[in-house]
Amino acid sequence: MGLPAYKLPDYEKEGNAVIHPAFMSVEDYLRLEMTSDYKHEYFAYEGEAVLMAGAEPGHNMINYALNQALGPQLRRGCRGFMSDQRVETRNESGYLYPDTVVAYGPSFSERSRPRSLTNPVLIVEVMSGSTRGRDRGEKFFLYRQIPTLRQYLLLDSESVHAELYTRDEQGRWLLEETADPAAVLDLSSVGARLPLPEVYAGVELRAAEAPAQEASR
Repeated sequence: MGLPAYKLPDYEKEGNAVIHPAFMSVEDYLRLEMTSDYKHEYFAYEGEAVLMAGAEPGHNMINYALNQALGPQLRRGCRGFMSDQRVETRNESGYLYPDTVVAYGPSFSERSRPRSLTNPVLIVEVMSGSTRGRDRGEKFFLYRQIPTLRQYLLLDSESVHAELYTRDEQGRWLLEETADPAAVLDLSSVGARLPLPEVYAGVELRAAEAPAQEASR
């Protein structure tokens, strides 16, 4: 006998996020994911399930180009996944759908369907105006609790801008940040190099702001 369908009440909008209005347990969230036609991310400390929205073309172009550049370089045993692969964070503190995730010998939780990846080494999020705060804050807080994670890369979808966090041998997260359109990032966690010119090729980006002196003329 299957689980009963979980009926989702009307959503509420909180800032830029569309969320389930009531506190939700991990069990209710997993039941929702098994029966829903839509993806949701889950933040256990708030009991919050967030409906996943569609993305702008620029966001999708960046993520696709990233995977095209990364795939051929991955070490043997590495597997890359795009935005439909759910990741389970430590102690079920969150269930998230990163834009790209890479793991060595991927391991999956068997607790529910779809199965959740538990051992990522690299996670990438492509940021937009509505997701920057959560990608840098709540999501990074949850991601860095995963013992296997070695690098977390944030790519802006509206301008050439990358933030690469790398965990060192002491467990500290070190930030390398660049807005250089010719930069090449060292994704040492998967033995790859990522040229930003390839990632942003053909993407319509926000125009750079004019210097204050010129803008006042």
